[in-house]
Amino acid sequence: MKKLVVYLTVLMMVCVSNVSVIHGQESSQIELAEGAKSAVLMEHSSGTLLYDKNAHEKLPPASMTKIMTLILIMEAIHQDKLSLNEKVRISERAASMGGSQIFLEAGEEMTVNDLLKGVAVASGNDASVALAERISGSVEGFVKDMNKKVKELGLKNTKFQNTTGLPEEDHYSTAYDMAVMAQELLKYEDITKYTSIYEDYLRKGQENEFWLVNTNKLVRHYPGVDGLKTGYTSKAKYCLTATAKKNGMRVIAVVMGAKTPKERNANVAGMLDYAYNQFATEELYKKNHKMDSIELSRGDIQNLDVVTERPVSLLKKKGEKLDNMKVSIEYESDIQLPIEKGTRLAMLKVTKKDKTLTEVPLVAAETAKKASVWQLYKRTLGQMLHH
Repeated sequence: MKKLVVYLTVLMMVCVSNVSVIHGQESSQIELAEGAKSAVLMEHSSGTLLYDKNAHEKLPPASMTKIMTLILIMEAIHQDKLSLNEKVRISERAASMGGSQIFLEAGEEMTVNDLLKGVAVASGNDASVALAERISGSVEGFVKDMNKKVKELGLKNTKFQNTTGLPEEDHYSTAYDMAVMAQELLKYEDITKYTSIYEDYLRKGQENEFWLVNTNKLVRHYPGVDGLKTGYTSKAKYCLTATAKKNGMRVIAVVMGAKTPKERNANVAGMLDYAYNQFATEELYKKNHKMDSIELSRGDIQNLDVVTERPVSLLKKKGEKLDNMKVSIEYESDIQLPIEKGTRLAMLKVTKKDKTLTEVPLVAAETAKKASVWQLYKRTLGQMLHH
């Protein structure tokens, strides 16, 4: 299937101004992350940067590494390669992990659901290793999968050596790359059911009951914050990738290298305040909105719906007037069967005067396999009879 651009006539509204230029000019004139080594403020749906400071500087991400770990965990769950109710046996290696942990013991069994809580809430290194071994067979295999996903996301300044963020040579990321990873993790909407938990218990009622307390205090203290991941090592200092949703707008804020947790939280809160005071979004399409349908002459289904991977929203300054825009769909150059549900098939672009305002992937609404000879015969016969 050749690359194809489909133009849709849409009578909707879009920002009059050249949004990205305005945002860039404004954000360069303000200081929202004083004391931090780097920072990024991103609107989630469009990926527009509202503020950045040394966004592409390579720094140790500490436990924010677990955002990528969580991406691969959620991906495995959504591909039915892992079940929340499944019990995972804890290895000696997982039990021996230092740093933040939920004190797993070798030979113990814990459900994926509880291990996921251990990673998302308490930043458990032991839980991260246990799930990595379950998904990829070994920590080393999982780290390869992490770096493969880095490449798939088009990130140029990230490299992982472990699943946890514990200090290791040549293990680095950037504030911008962490924001893109957060954007990817938030595709799995149920992740915030875990990252928004402030406190909970593992092994409730047992002798070795463990109290989980979220390392991200903004979950309790800033309205709308429902994730995502803190980090700290003596080299990385205090880091946080946070996300909040208010008034229908989700934003992602990243701070790396703050001197104290108080400074880190104040920087993130200040960026969130700036986003919600200055900007708003207008939703054009909801997640899973059907944008097109492609014909599969040799598929087990004849027509495959192409839907939005996430909500399509346009960012605007508060009080800004809107006018017409153009929506186009550009398909991948080589689409072949079988196609798994969720496979990226195209990009939806919203433009004004040849300026791209937002891009959102379009994906397969269901799985399509190659049709059997019998299916093709019946289809051909049906068409002949119809004519």
